[in-house]
Amino acid sequence: MRFTADHIAETYRLGAGPWALAPVTRGALGQIWRFSGNGSSWAVKELLFGCDEEQVRREAGLRQAAEDLGIASPRLFPNRHGAYVSHVTASSGSSGSSGSSGSSGSSGSSGSSGSSGGSYVKLYDWIDGAEADASDPGILDWFGRTMALLHTAGQDASETPDSWYERSPQDVEWKALHKQVRQAGLPWAEALGRFIDTSAAELAHWVTPADPGDLVTSHLDLQPQNVLVGRDGPVLLDWDNAGVTSAEREFARAVYVWSGGKHVDVDSARRLARAYRGAGGRAAITGPQSFSMLFATALNFVYVQAECAIDRTVTAAQREFASRQVVASLRGMPDLEVVSRLAAALDAVR
Repeated sequence: MRFTADHIAETYRLGAGPWALAPVTRGALGQIWRFSGNGSSWAVKELLFGCDEEQVRREAGLRQAAEDLGIASPRLFPNRHGAYVSHVTASSGSSGSSGSSGSSGSSGSSGSSGSSGGSYVKLYDWIDGAEADASDPGILDWFGRTMALLHTAGQDASETPDSWYERSPQDVEWKALHKQVRQAGLPWAEALGRFIDTSAAELAHWVTPADPGDLVTSHLDLQPQNVLVGRDGPVLLDWDNAGVTSAEREFARAVYVWSGGKHVDVDSARRLARAYRGAGGRAAITGPQSFSMLFATALNFVYVQAECAIDRTVTAAQREFASRQVVASLRGMPDLEVVSRLAAALDAVR
């Protein structure tokens, strides 16, 4: 961390303290801190791999459009200059706006943390609650309706989706990366090699560009751990990846994740799909090809985390985190047989 609680208070004009800043959790793209004082709390997200100003604008715009349709989410606060992301330095508070330093988009790629002069941060409402239980019928109904509203809020998108969702690493890229991982002596090198020789190509076969007529601006990270259930009901968190994608593909990925992934519960999948359709959601699963986004993101995530695990320009903690992510992701990689069974089970939910 390259900032203090007082720097955050100054940047967001929160007045005199005393203020406290405590680490909460680490994700692929950022570290969450709880910032508190004077009887109130906020969530500070420190962006670990730089910042893309346009990405933050998309996040703010979609979050507001979703709120207007009734989707609860933490507010994203502007700083004293009106910007939704701040470059906070230990010596001078905030520089105002985000600037461009790497990408805070969906890739979670390795790179420098902010800049040598400080960190990029965003300030949100602090939400107290428990992680959503994806086996709860009421939560599944809420999520299906919420996804339909998101696709309504983001309809008529015309930008091209990020390649993170439409392209996966090629065989030559995998082989070069695997060689570097082996040379680094990482304990999961052989597991990565087996994955490259088997599942990687099988899943990549289904990764293709999306239909331009099916594009929406949406959340792009709709999973149970990004929903907290508080006293007023479920709240959707973590809008950092907001951008353009296929409604069909985001729907398919979300159904897979929320119905148990490799241990799919078909009844849960059908319930979620019925709630989505009942709320006006337009997407439908047509076969394994609908899961292109699921496959692309899973493959790309393993690739960039493996890159980060051998990147000597990042911290040892970041490399260790990346290694753990590789191991967990290889174990949880999507299963084509399960995906095909899920697609068949949802064929009648139109």
